[in-house]
Amino acid sequence: MKTNFSLLFYLKKSKNYQNGPVAIYMRITVDGKRSEITTGRSCEPEKWIVATGRINGKKEDARSLNAYLTDLQMKVYEAHRQLTLCDKLITAEAICDRFQGKEEKQTTLIEVFTEHNRKMEVLVGTEYTKGTAQRYRTSLKHTVGVPLKVVLRHF
Repeated sequence: MKTNFSLLFYLKKSKNYQNGPVAIYMRITVDGKRSEITTGRSCEPEKWIVATGRINGKKEDARSLNAYLTDLQMKVYEAHRQLTLCDKLITAEAICDRFQGKEEKQTTLIEVFTEHNRKMEVLVGTEYTKGTAQRYRTSLKHTVGVPLKVVLRHF
């Protein structure tokens, strides 16, 4: 499914802005939904070219900032490409999260079971007996020891 995807760099002035450098933000838009993050850089508003989303100038600082913004742009496009290749839902938030390295951690049944048993051990004597905790430990041991072929055969 095709999505409308765009990337924009813009200046975001604070409410009480008087003068001086302004923060540069990056806006990712997918199908009309936005996600905005700061680039961590700033520039003077007089030097900013709105149409290109870059700073005007040929000095080293201007070239360096423009190269940094281009690098960010390439990383966002790469995040979009990775989501497309994985057939994941493409949203502005998903691209932003992939770009920033915020991935959903996949939890396995064993991890959930182990965490449950750890919490059970704390409650032995107050809410649960030693026998109950032992049965949960045994269940976990059997779950871990079961080969995948056996599990899949039952489905």
